[in-house]
Amino acid sequence: MTAPIHADPRAQAGAAEFRFDVMAGLTAAAVVLPKAMAYAAVAGLAPAVGLYTAFVPGLIYGLLGSSRVLSVSSTTTLAILVSAELGEAVPDGDPAKLAVATATLTALVGVALIIARLLRLGFVANFISSPVLTGFKAGIGLVILLDQAPKLLGLHMAKHSFFSDFVSLIHHIPQTSATTLAVGAATLVFLVGMEIFRPHSPAPLVAVAGAILASWLFGLGVHGVSTVGHIPQGLPALVWPDLAMVRDLAPGALGVALMSFTESIAAGRAFARSGDPPIDANRELVATGAANFIGAFFGAMPAGGGTSQTGVVYSAGGRSQKASLVCAGAALATMLALAPLLGLLPNATLAAIVIVYSASLIQLPEFVAIRRVRNMEFWWAVAAGFGVLTFGTLKGIVVAIILSLIGLGAQTARPRVSVIGHKRGADVLRPLSPEHPDDETIEGLLIVRPEGRLFFLNAQNVADQIAALQAKYQPRVMVLDMSRVPDIEFSALQMMIERDQRAKDQGLLVWLAGLNPEALDMVRRSGLDKQLGRDRMFFNTRTAIERFNAMRTGPDEKG
Repeated sequence: MTAPIHADPRAQAGAAEFRFDVMAGLTAAAVVLPKAMAYAAVAGLAPAVGLYTAFVPGLIYGLLGSSRVLSVSSTTTLAILVSAELGEAVPDGDPAKLAVATATLTALVGVALIIARLLRLGFVANFISSPVLTGFKAGIGLVILLDQAPKLLGLHMAKHSFFSDFVSLIHHIPQTSATTLAVGAATLVFLVGMEIFRPHSPAPLVAVAGAILASWLFGLGVHGVSTVGHIPQGLPALVWPDLAMVRDLAPGALGVALMSFTESIAAGRAFARSGDPPIDANRELVATGAANFIGAFFGAMPAGGGTSQTGVVYSAGGRSQKASLVCAGAALATMLALAPLLGLLPNATLAAIVIVYSASLIQLPEFVAIRRVRNMEFWWAVAAGFGVLTFGTLKGIVVAIILSLIGLGAQTARPRVSVIGHKRGADVLRPLSPEHPDDETIEGLLIVRPEGRLFFLNAQNVADQIAALQAKYQPRVMVLDMSRVPDIEFSALQMMIERDQRAKDQGLLVWLAGLNPEALDMVRRSGLDKQLGRDRMFFNTRTAIERFNAMRTGPDEKG
């Protein structure tokens, strides 16, 4: 008899994974493609550009990215940044010039990301702090809501700044088109209801299909409802960037690249499953850089990983980047077969889609959570939001980075400096605090522990805190417990050398204890170790205490 043939378990697992990826990719396409067209409209571009962006960058990232589920296409934040940049580059809105400017901007974003990889700048993704990013995204969300409101109401307004546009919108409300508002409101109600009862469903696709059907049946265009209009059918035409535009678009491209990378890293990390390989920041720079650079030649706008669309892939069971390839294939099929139907789509429906999925950028609970933890960082978040509303989106990125750096400086400029005491009746050393009023100190010995890297920004502050403690306790010997100091910068070393000599002149002995390897290396390089000598440098604080106790009882008590 022949032995029964058993299917290879690995082959079965692979087939199951492929089925999950196909379903996840098709589900994601139902959500991503309508949103991509809507985001292209936010950027002031033809909806077809959204399809091109879902196709080419999504395909390239699917082949190169390190995340198994990250979905790369246009996003709300990138759309509004691109809108601001293209609005300055092509103020007359000429379609031909817009196509070239978009290609140039997208290619520059790709080049910036690839250069960042060559320079190993993956850490730049952490340059914007979480509270500041919360405020920045809230500002972006408000800008997008105001930008889409006229389309939802059937109004035509000249755009200037956020606050003037808001006042203008209020004045134009009496001119609202009732038919356009009805279409937009119906879409809003449907999408919000589906988000509440069936999150991550293909609601945008259903909304688009229903709006196209209504537009065809009732002739909405005849009744004053603006529609998308002609969408070219077939593959995207090649577009060549214009080198003459590089100088004007390069600064904005850096901001767009930073936000693309930041969003991609955040989304990739947020939806990584247990057991997935870690997100490689430098590989992500290559993948998103190549996706944007190659996409530029096929009419795509700047792209990045989106949290909402990645969430759809994750929730639908996507296991690998095959889901992104399926989604890109769906975009290609839409361009080849469904483009004529998309021309009937009301702009109010696109506006409603943008509004529903951009409102999530405004996370009031996050503001509440930030304020609960630290009031100062809450105001940084608020300031970042107002920076976007006041200065515009691209300059708002600069405001966000500056606020983050100020926040970093504020946190590191005044590091904690503790007096170390001894727990009564136990072999425990710990900082003195009101919670432990019985802790003891040794008469004549002051143990001080600074925490954090010592460098030019905080060296003077640490020195002042130590001087105040010295004046309060009047010790004969002061031990600097350096166990919580990972490194010492040149400016701080110079101050330590000067302060040690000054203390010596005042009859105070300064000892160092618990130096970390990097800090010890800096002490040796600066010559401070020779100034102190072996008798004033100790392996740890306990060794220093033993030496002090021996001094008090031994013949060398006077040091």
